[in-house]
Amino acid sequence: MRIQSLAPTLSALAVSTAFLFASPAMAETVKMKATLDGGQQNPAVTTRGKGTATLTFDTTSKKLSWNVKYSGLSGAATAAHIHGPAAMGENAGVAIPFKGKLKSPIKGSAVLTDAQAADLMAGKDYINVHTAANKDGEIRGQIEKAAAAM
Repeated sequence: MRIQSLAPTLSALAVSTAFLFASPAMAETVKMKATLDGGQQNPAVTTRGKGTATLTFDTTSKKLSWNVKYSGLSGAATAAHIHGPAAMGENAGVAIPFKGKLKSPIKGSAVLTDAQAADLMAGKDYINVHTAANKDGEIRGQIEKAAAAM
């Protein structure tokens, strides 16, 4: 009798275990941020311009989404993008251009390559906003993982 009473429990356990191992790995969404200013430009730029960026990165689909807000620039933004790979203070080429209107806030997304995803997660990318007066960039901010909420 005891064996029969355990059968439903063992069946439920087996089904639960099968679902656990059969389900795909859960995607992780990583929240990231950047604080943009002229001091991070290389060479540094004296400007009243400043900005913030919030980004989310889906590690499974490799989709990066961004929202860049800025103010106080010397003029209209003429270009904006993510550069990399480069450590803070180093310069690099454009990795991901921002398309469309460059008026604040700049919103968009892109699917990254494996190499771009690795650079992003390693903190080797930065956001740069350019103006006519500062063709190499007026404000810049290194992208970093946002602190986890507690």
